[in-house]
Amino acid sequence: MKHTLKRESKIVGKQDIDIKKGLKMKPRNMEKYNGPNVDSVVFFNQSFIEKLLKKKLARKLNYYLEHIMLLLNDDDASGDSIREALNDLTRYESIVEYKYQKYLDEAFLEEFYNQMMQLEKELKMRLLYQSFTYDEPEEKKGKSR
Repeated sequence: MKHTLKRESKIVGKQDIDIKKGLKMKPRNMEKYNGPNVDSVVFFNQSFIEKLLKKKLARKLNYYLEHIMLLLNDDDASGDSIREALNDLTRYESIVEYKYQKYLDEAFLEEFYNQMMQLEKELKMRLLYQSFTYDEPEEKKGKSR
């Protein structure tokens, strides 16, 4: 599906819009076409913004869920990879909190934070389990004659 931009010769109406009140997104489509280049799009309709962000957060949450399930099912997963996944999860949670919180309703955010907390708990439990099972006591070596 292609979208085209048509230019009109006359201005129908003028409206002052505060760009800070809208959600600015950059297009991810890298398909070449003969038209104007779009660097970013600003959305102002609150219901449309909410739908976009819910889809975006659901995709990212599913990505993290798949990644974490692979880590939890993998017996050879090191503590570093689990810590890295935990750091990514907390980083994304803070991004959602500071960037998207003003656009989403409280019920959705509460459910999202609960799901993120469950994923963090699973990672922390795996990290704790790994620290107890893989720490082997060192053998005492003394001087021998």
